[in-house]
Amino acid sequence: MIRLLFLAAFALLATPACAQRLNATPRTVVMTAFPPEWDALVPAIKSQKAYHINGLVFLTGTMAGKPVVLMQSAVSMVNAAMNTQLVLDRFNVRRIVFSGIAGGVDPALAIGDVIVPEQWGQYLEVSFARGTPGNWVTPEPVDAIAPANNGMMFPRGVRVGNAAEPARRHYTLAADPALVALARKVAAGVALRRCIGPDASRQAKGCLAHEPKIVVGGTGVSAGVFADNAEFRDYLSKAWNARVLDMESAAVTQVAFANRVPVIVFRSLSDLAGGDAGANQMNTFMTLASVNSATVVKAFVAALPK
Repeated sequence: MIRLLFLAAFALLATPACAQRLNATPRTVVMTAFPPEWDALVPAIKSQKAYHINGLVFLTGTMAGKPVVLMQSAVSMVNAAMNTQLVLDRFNVRRIVFSGIAGGVDPALAIGDVIVPEQWGQYLEVSFARGTPGNWVTPEPVDAIAPANNGMMFPRGVRVGNAAEPARRHYTLAADPALVALARKVAAGVALRRCIGPDASRQAKGCLAHEPKIVVGGTGVSAGVFADNAEFRDYLSKAWNARVLDMESAAVTQVAFANRVPVIVFRSLSDLAGGDAGANQMNTFMTLASVNSATVVKAFVAALPK
């Protein structure tokens, strides 16, 4: 009997900490990638309580009266996937709402605009083809529905399934249609910022010369790349019909799909991913873009059902 009790106690001690649910309240995860996006949302969280896990802060409370947990995924795809699964394991998650900045791909979009894509793809989930005289030879057949190649890089999609669907190859994964429909309704009543700070003149540093807008629909793409290349931006626009690119959203969407959790992503343009007339403008406009995305997300969370 003593030996059995010892083994049982050892098993409990050996259980990974990630298996422990920290909070039972059903919550909306409001996810950001890095500090400027987080800073734009922290003041909106009431009755704050912080949980510290694996070097991250998970801030529970309410936003517009709705139970939420605010977090940073950290930057890039592996961090985003790893920490999305972490929050799903530790909290009772009803849905995931991502708020962040991004690079614009669609020429019709401008810095400061907020885009809410209907689907997300991983543009560097590719096969590198072998160069032969006059041709590329891929190591596996290319699907007829695959986006066009960019030189030796041939999109191959990602195989993923969930409890309801067997694993198959996906080139894009959808945001939750009901959440996207709600975003369309909310967008009509939200005003975005053109400037940050008290100086609202058109000459102010970090102030836009145009009025930013909210656009719902289309495709977003992600990869572990800080993209600032006009030629590649043009490729993504043509081959993927991409409107926006970033470094986390497709990974978050994939993990949400695998766990059958509704997800939606709001991204405000801080730069044009190489389409700018001059140097990349992310450092100039990331605060403004973070605030504009957060503004739409706060209105969206307020409109969610209780």
